[in-house]
Amino acid sequence: MGILKGLKILDFSALLPGPMATMIFADLGAEVIHVESSKRVDLTRIMPPYDEDHEAYIHQHLNRSKKSLTLNLKAPEAIEIVKTLVQEYDVIIEGFRPGVMQRLGIGYETLKEVNPKLIYCAITGYGQTGPYSNRPGHDNNYLALAGVLDYSRHKDKKPVSMGIQLADIAGGTMHAAIGVLAAALHREKTGEGQFVDISMTDAVFSLNAMYGSAYIGGGRVPQPEQEILNGGSYYDFYKTKDGRFFSVGSLEPQFRRLLCEALDIPELIDNTFNDSYYTQIRFKEAVHDAFLSKTYNEWLEVFNEDFEGCVEPVLTFPEACEHPQLQARGMIVEIPKNDGTTQKQIASAFKFDGVNPAYKHVGAKLGEHNEEVLTSLGYSAEQINALQEKGILE
Repeated sequence: MGILKGLKILDFSALLPGPMATMIFADLGAEVIHVESSKRVDLTRIMPPYDEDHEAYIHQHLNRSKKSLTLNLKAPEAIEIVKTLVQEYDVIIEGFRPGVMQRLGIGYETLKEVNPKLIYCAITGYGQTGPYSNRPGHDNNYLALAGVLDYSRHKDKKPVSMGIQLADIAGGTMHAAIGVLAAALHREKTGEGQFVDISMTDAVFSLNAMYGSAYIGGGRVPQPEQEILNGGSYYDFYKTKDGRFFSVGSLEPQFRRLLCEALDIPELIDNTFNDSYYTQIRFKEAVHDAFLSKTYNEWLEVFNEDFEGCVEPVLTFPEACEHPQLQARGMIVEIPKNDGTTQKQIASAFKFDGVNPAYKHVGAKLGEHNEEVLTSLGYSAEQINALQEKGILE
């Protein structure tokens, strides 16, 4: 059934932030139609690697359980289809630049006349207002302008491109999901729809919760490798004798004691964060030297499942997939395909009491559900064929 059964969403987004948000909703039981175009193909559809049907794994993951409807949004007939859908699919998520949906005739002000309860979420790089509102950008640009990357690097080194897209996901996806759900709760109470304006730059700027608040409140400018959690203390990553790495997060006194005992540096047990910068560096150097004395596998024996000092190995992604904790949590699942087989994908991270995520199928082929969606709206086979011939269904 799904905990969000009854929520109906039209997804006009592409790439990562919007599609991942609507994937979360679909996993939790919402009904999602992904409105696409064959002439402006979502790049995740063509990003390798591909399965045996030449479908991109990334797209099949991000768009699982959604229906695909292809429309030429420049055609009046397509706009009428959207307006008809909005009477029932009363949540919209889109990722165009500000003004695009309005010019197409399906902006918030227009569609809320069709359905006053409409929740309309626009995810953009910089938001609907401000001098950068129409400026293009990507994940690293938003992180750069939000002040995150400067102190998230090593001294005298350039910022590192993240393996995961923090601005897109933590900024766009998660804030959009929270915004839509907050608007849905508001609608339950008042009957009113909402326009939700999500700026990925705003969102990641708000993630400067620790050091940003210290600067704004107290004037302390965060510096690379100078703060407690960015390498300025022994909370860091350490290389082993054979070139692998371990993460050390032994901040609290009881964890620090266990760390020092495991590394055989008991003389440093009593060090604290209030010690001098010189003492902190000495502690970190001692941890660094200790880790270089053993191989990765040798340290795995020391920092085993019984060790409670907040030290964990830096795993490769294949190793993470095999980790007993992630396996026990069911974080890889089998998703049905149209041919009767299944495809392994990353599972939903949400766990509820007695309600499981619903995985209907992998990401659909382009326009796979055109006939199904239009038939549900009352279109006849002849009308659907006519729309196809006119290029309305791209």
